[in-house]
Amino acid sequence: MVLDILITKAQAHKPRTLSERGLAEAGVLVAITDEADPQVILTLRSSDMPTHKGEVAFPGGKREDNDVDIIATALREAQEEIHLDPSEVDVIGTLDQVISRYGFLVTPVLAIVHKDAHINADSREIDSVFKVPLSFFTQGQPDQIDVFGRFKGPRWYFEDYTIWGLTAVMLGEMFNLFFDTEFEILLDSLDGLMET
Repeated sequence: MVLDILITKAQAHKPRTLSERGLAEAGVLVAITDEADPQVILTLRSSDMPTHKGEVAFPGGKREDNDVDIIATALREAQEEIHLDPSEVDVIGTLDQVISRYGFLVTPVLAIVHKDAHINADSREIDSVFKVPLSFFTQGQPDQIDVFGRFKGPRWYFEDYTIWGLTAVMLGEMFNLFFDTEFEILLDSLDGLMET
């Protein structure tokens, strides 16, 4: 039922695209498990990574020249980082683009992952991979709202993990759109860049 609502609304959604063409592109996989209590798959990035080190993030990364599109980027990165086989993923579509503090134009790719899909962290890039029930987000409130200048976004604490920053914003925007939550979000990086 929850997944049906998410899929129906996501397929009807026209995602925000940004006009900043000079930025490097990145794709992240917003992977949600296909089960009665759907869960979001997240990673804890290695402290050795050049960006977002030691932070919770979606599987994903920079688009490479041989990626046919940004969806291919997200799927390739998820396979590299958490060994998620693309054959066990049903892509629903893209969500609203955002710009990271490192200057990447980030496109979230929403996908449903088969409930028995095998995942595990690639130790070169990821310290751990974990799942958070959708209901944790949609039936509660963030633990706090972060404000950095003209940026505002939710922060959640789940077990030993802190979900914040751009990952939390992408989740918050998705839940605001498709589950009528009212999480406080402000992205000043989008000023003057929106195409749609």
